[in-house]
Amino acid sequence: MQTDKAQALKVVIVGGGTAGWMCAAGLARLLDPKAYDVTLIESDEIGAVGVGEATLPHIKTFNDMLGINEARFLAETQGTLKLGIEFRDWNRPGDRYIHPFGTFGEPWNGVDFQHHWVRARLAGREVAPLQAYSYAAAACRANAFEFPNQDDKSIRSTYAYAYHFDASLYAGFLRRWATARGVKRIEGLVADIARDGANGHVASLTLKSGAIIQGDLFIDCTGFRSLLLGGQMDVAWQDWAPWLPCDRALAVPCKTGGDGLTPYTRASADLGGWRWRIPLQHRTGNGYVFSSAFLDENQARETLLAKLDGEALDEPRLLRFKAGRRVRGWSGNVVAMGLASGFLEPLESTSIFLIQAAVIDLVNLMPTPGEGDRMDPRLVAEFNRLFEIQYDRVRDFLILHYRANSRFGEPLWDHVRTMAIPDSLAAKMELFEARAALPDYKYGLFSRDSWLSVFEGQGLTPRAHDRLAESLTLDDLEARLADLKTRIDSNVATMTSHADFLARYAPGDVAAAALTPAVA
Repeated sequence: MQTDKAQALKVVIVGGGTAGWMCAAGLARLLDPKAYDVTLIESDEIGAVGVGEATLPHIKTFNDMLGINEARFLAETQGTLKLGIEFRDWNRPGDRYIHPFGTFGEPWNGVDFQHHWVRARLAGREVAPLQAYSYAAAACRANAFEFPNQDDKSIRSTYAYAYHFDASLYAGFLRRWATARGVKRIEGLVADIARDGANGHVASLTLKSGAIIQGDLFIDCTGFRSLLLGGQMDVAWQDWAPWLPCDRALAVPCKTGGDGLTPYTRASADLGGWRWRIPLQHRTGNGYVFSSAFLDENQARETLLAKLDGEALDEPRLLRFKAGRRVRGWSGNVVAMGLASGFLEPLESTSIFLIQAAVIDLVNLMPTPGEGDRMDPRLVAEFNRLFEIQYDRVRDFLILHYRANSRFGEPLWDHVRTMAIPDSLAAKMELFEARAALPDYKYGLFSRDSWLSVFEGQGLTPRAHDRLAESLTLDDLEARLADLKTRIDSNVATMTSHADFLARYAPGDVAAAALTPAVA
């Protein structure tokens, strides 16, 4: 695209943090710098939430797209590797299962694995728990990590991985990366917002310093304030508190202890909510997500501190929030990302993914330079359609964790087990229980194996299986299941420990973190 820089479309990102700098880095990498002029406004006076330290495998795709050197990124953000999420006590106290970043079993004769496994169980054959047929789950249990095999015929190719990292260090890392590639950073607080009287679009921002920043497209990364999308464009909030009643979180780091550098996040159900544990190289991140209607803040604080792996490194910090999203993510010439567009508790580490998805969708639907203040309504409508899909599908998945529980006699858990749920989730649960069928999205979270892990992990039992699974004899099926488990166990037994892998591949040292961007 040949575009005079003076005619370039001016993109103004308002707010830094993880959302702002992920957006800036993505635009700098994917857009023609001659056609799009990107500026980010942030103020050091405004603190970031900064507790999101766990991610999904999609973040590796994002970092790879930027050309970031993985080992250097992990070292500079004190990062560790992640193969899944362990859920403790979610069905009933003492239960545990892992939501792995990988497949369960193998499709045999063109039929998904869970149907074969369910058939063997219903027939009374000798069969291991479902978790035994996931390579990623087995590696988590062994506290092991190695890169997946690139040969898709290998059992070691059946998993992916994500990261745990210090979110504030990640934002700083991307800030250095993006500003080195042409993104202009302006320090300042927004004091006033001017609108175009003809179409209602945001025309310019006046900073506290008096500087005026004009733009064609404004990206709202101002956190819960939603300064532009909610405050100026008056886009309404869709409240999901009736389904996701947790509205508080206490966060505190501690010294590494207990299970050490596990290659998984832990989420432990507790009174009035649940606790997270996220292992980093220099500390462990901890938190208690709870509902103020069912648990007192002081009780949550005492429980959190009493159950830490090691000595607390700070006082617990309280965060207040509401579950939900804006009814639209794009209105006029304003697009919101991160907390400015919606919030879903960190139960499945989805916050950073939702930012990443919004960045990619925006790039694909970015207005064309030279069109002035016109925003093509077809592009806006498509962004909003995808925005709704992303949030709504994650919402259903999170609600499932609460609905499918057997923690009888505990007020929060009794409430969420009996509450009305979205029809879209009810249909998924009923279909799985009737015939072991799973959602299989081509867009959005989560994969069929993710749904399988939570359905089965929290006690939902199918009454039947796909009849096509009967193409194998039961003896053959039992032998295949045994062979699959043996292959997984024998391969995992030879893997390197997660701690040893990190020590060799990407030892972290904040003091030695370079001030220049890292690229491959």
